Amino acid sequence: MLIDDYDPLKGKRLQILKETGTVIKTLEPQLEEDVLLKAYRTMVLTRAADDKAVKLQRQGRLGAYPPGLGQEASQLGPAMALDKNDWLIWAFREMGALIWKGVPLWRQFLYWMGNEEGNNFPDGIRVTPTSVPVGSQILHAVGISYASKIKKEGSVALVYFGDGGSSEGDFHEGLNMAGVLNTPTVFVCQNNQYAISMRRAKQTASQTIAQKALAYGFEGIQVDGNDLLALYAATKEAVDRARNGEGPTLIESFTYRRGDHTTSDDASRYRPEKEVTEWEKRDPILRFRKYLEKKKLWDDEKEKKLLDEIQDEVERCVAKAEAYHKPSIEDIFKHTYAEMPPELKDQMDRLQQREGSE
Repeated sequence: MLIDDYDPLKGKRLQILKETGTVIKTLEPQLEEDVLLKAYRTMVLTRAADDKAVKLQRQGRLGAYPPGLGQEASQLGPAMALDKNDWLIWAFREMGALIWKGVPLWRQFLYWMGNEEGNNFPDGIRVTPTSVPVGSQILHAVGISYASKIKKEGSVALVYFGDGGSSEGDFHEGLNMAGVLNTPTVFVCQNNQYAISMRRAKQTASQTIAQKALAYGFEGIQVDGNDLLALYAATKEAVDRARNGEGPTLIESFTYRRGDHTTSDDASRYRPEKEVTEWEKRDPILRFRKYLEKKKLWDDEKEKKLLDEIQDEVERCVAKAEAYHKPSIEDIFKHTYAEMPPELKDQMDRLQQREGSE
């Protein structure tokens, strides 16, 4: 078992796919060719859409946005291990995971354009809305998975958060209750080395984040966060354990955020360029492409065709989001409570009067 063999207290980190595109054969997950190609397409689409979102923000066509450059494998690998009825509880930097789960890309653009309708996902997609408050979604995941256990539903809840989230009280409360209640929860910490400008080493004295699971009575594993195959394999094992009643698992995805924290940030003010350059060499998409090429599944011609196709898809999604009707003043207020409290209605009325008079 991977989770037993890669003990974070012994300094072990799971890696299956190396930077050269070669794999450790004994650990290589047996994924169908169409799944591998879909995974590559999803990562390339994610990067293109992410780049477009940043440009839209700079043009004033989209609000503040959290880029995910360099974290494509970290986002996608865990999501690939989920079944249709499993829950995905995300934070705000997991575009690739949402695409894999079936959330339309144009709705993701719509959300970051400031329209809550972007969180209105199609029926049957078990993905919770965006959770910008750091760490709060961890508690939601434990609650959802506990409900699944009580109802004997058989579904698993997988939750993403960052290394900054692991410094919050919600992290400790969530993991503690997950251990006590033995819930079918998979915690995925995307350790991208910085909580905005705060280095990971300044957030905790622990050698790893994965080892924190042991204090709550369950297993943890640290995984190369730029290795799609390792993330899939570790998460698949954690999901299977959760589904079999063996409780929660904490996965630390050791990766790197190559972009800014958000478009309101300037990472060059606190992060050395040399460090970024070093992580560029570990690019998760390039590494996976080399893997596909070694398997004779990819070449330059297919790459060019894919990039053209994705460029068109991203532009179509942006156009659809920008053509969507603008939110009304009422939309800002009406989704918070089933019945709007008098004081909130008073605020809405006054805002409508003010805007109407301008």
